[in-house]
Amino acid sequence: MVEKKYKLTREGVEALEQELEHLTVVKRREIAEKLQEARAQGDLSENAEYDAAKDEQRDVEARIEEIEKILKNVEVIDGIIVKVLDMELGEEQTINIVGSAEADVLNGKISNESPLGLALLDKKKGAVVEVVAPNGTFSYKVLEVSKPKKKEVK
Repeated sequence: MVEKKYKLTREGVEALEQELEHLTVVKRREIAEKLQEARAQGDLSENAEYDAAKDEQRDVEARIEEIEKILKNVEVIDGIIVKVLDMELGEEQTINIVGSAEADVLNGKISNESPLGLALLDKKKGAVVEVVAPNGTFSYKVLEVSKPKKKEVK
């Protein structure tokens, strides 16, 4: 069985690596301390702190496993920023297209696999694209295409 490839930008890979390090170094230690404190209280069968710590441990370990799977099967892609004109509304929008594993619509990052992301990939300035989405068909004119600026290392 072929493992799914997870497409991420370099920034997305770095963010997952940082999260993984935090979970394995900091969170695991915090949870171990919580479990130790709960065990010191005696009877574990009715110990809410112990149950909460075990639940947190399960969630953290699941997230660690998920991140490790993604990083093991990652394909690094270049993110792009596309400035478009919504032809229907007459409004300009800036769209940051990233890998599907790092999409975050609320923060302006859409997946390269979404209808809009797919329609805008490889388009040049001046192109007009029609996007068929679940809630209708939309037209956009590409005003500008650029690469995200590299973050400065401090």
